[in-house]
Amino acid sequence: MDIAYIPSPSHGVVHLGPIPLRGYAFCIIIGVFVAVWLGNKRWIARGGRPGTVADIAVWAVPFGLVGGRLYHVITDYELYFSDGRDWVDAFKVWQGGLGIWGAIALGAVGAWIGCRRRGIPLPAWADALAPGIVFAQAIGRWGNWFNQELYGKATDVPWALHITSSTDGRVPGYYHPTFLYESLWCIGVGFLVIWADRRFTLGHGRAFALYVAAYCVGRGWIEYMRVDDAHHILGLRLNDWTAMVVFLLAVIYIVVSARLRPGREEVVEPDGDTPDGDAVALDKKSDTKADTKSETKSDTKADTKADDEAAETTDKKSDGKKLDGKKSDGKKPDAKTDTESDEPAQSTESVEPAESEESVEAARGEAESAKKV
Repeated sequence: MDIAYIPSPSHGVVHLGPIPLRGYAFCIIIGVFVAVWLGNKRWIARGGRPGTVADIAVWAVPFGLVGGRLYHVITDYELYFSDGRDWVDAFKVWQGGLGIWGAIALGAVGAWIGCRRRGIPLPAWADALAPGIVFAQAIGRWGNWFNQELYGKATDVPWALHITSSTDGRVPGYYHPTFLYESLWCIGVGFLVIWADRRFTLGHGRAFALYVAAYCVGRGWIEYMRVDDAHHILGLRLNDWTAMVVFLLAVIYIVVSARLRPGREEVVEPDGDTPDGDAVALDKKSDTKADTKSETKSDTKADTKADDEAAETTDKKSDGKKLDGKKSDGKKPDAKTDTESDEPAQSTESVEPAESEESVEAARGEAESAKKV
C-alpha cells in the first residue's frame, strides 16, 4: 500500500554547461541574502544607516562558513580522516556539512571585527540580524533535502521523507523529515524574536540571545530524532549536550543583561538616524536641552544687560558727582562758604553780650570795694 510522502530530488546538482548549480549552495546563498535584507531593514528602524549590515556581513559570512565547516569536520572527523577516506573532501563545503554552532561562534568573531571597524556595538547589530539569521537557517535546511541527509527515524506518517539514495550508508525508505521540522521551528523562532523585540523593546544583545535559546530548545528534540552517525556522551548525542549548554548560557545572558543594561540602545551607529521607537523621546530630550540652552543664554544676556545698565548708572552718578564738584568750585561754594562764615559770626555775636555783662559786674564790684576803703 502506497503512503503519502515527501519525495527527495533525484539529483542535488544541475549543470549549466560546465558550471554546476548545487541545491545546497543555493539554499545557503538565498539564506544569506534574506538575513542581510531583513537585518538591514531592522537596523535602519533602530537608527542605523543603510548598508551597514551588508558591510559587516562581508566579514561575518566568510568567518561563519569557515567556523561551520570546522565544527562539522572536528566533530565528524572519521568521515574525512579514517581509512579509505580522502581528507580533501573536508574542503568540499557544497557536499554538505556545516555545524550551526561553529558558524555562529566564528561568524560572531567576523562580525565583531566588522563592527569594531565601523565603531558600532556588536550586540546591537546582532539584535537587528537575529530574526534574519534564523530565517536563513530555515532556508538552509532545505539544502539537506537536496542532499538526502539528516533525516530521522523510520516512519509511516503522511509527511514522511522518501530516501532513495544508498550512498554513504543510506538505506532507502521512509523517514521523519527532521530537516523540515527544524525549518518550521526556525520560522517560528524568527517570528517569536520579532514579536518579543517589539513587545519588550529588547536591546544589548537580548534579542539575539532569545533566538539562541529558542533555537536550542527545538534543536534538542529534533536532534534526538535523527539517526545519522554522531558521537554520544552519556547516551545523548553531542549536539544535544551542546544545545543544553548554549541554552543555559543564553538564558543567563538575558537575565544578567536585563539587570545591568535595561532597555535598548538609543544610538546604534555614529551619525545614524533616530530610531522610530525612540524618536519622540529623543526629540523631547533635544528640545529640553535646546530650551535649557536658550534659557541659559537669555538669562546670561539679561544678567549682562543688567550689569551693563548698573555700570552705566554708576558711571552717570560718578560723572554727576564730578560735575557737582566742578560747580562747587564756582558760585555755590561761595554761598556755602558765606553761610558757613555767617554761622560763626552769629555765635560770636551771641557770646559778646555775655562777656560785656561780666565786665560791667566786675567794674561795679571794684567801685564798691573802693568806696568802702
